[in-house]
Amino acid sequence: MSPFDLLDLLRKRPFEPFRIYTTEGRIYEIRHPDEALVLVSRVVVPAPRSDSVEGIPRHADDVALAHIVRIEEIPQETAPSVG
Repeated sequence: MSPFDLLDLLRKRPFEPFRIYTTEGRIYEIRHPDEALVLVSRVVVPAPRSDSVEGIPRHADDVALAHIVRIEEIPQETAPSVG
């Protein structure tokens, strides 16, 4: 994965949430463009929401771009239809 590919996903408007899958089997959900900091060879992502204090992450993980095996869109939840 190139840093430019990841930046394109983060800059897409409207933004579409996505998951990052790594060679170690970890999965990171990026639900807002501010939730990922792209560097030349890695991306910094916050700890899972379950490990946060009032929405503020306790720590972040550095993920080497070379270890990203795939990225997939998170399906948007649709509102129930009326009628």
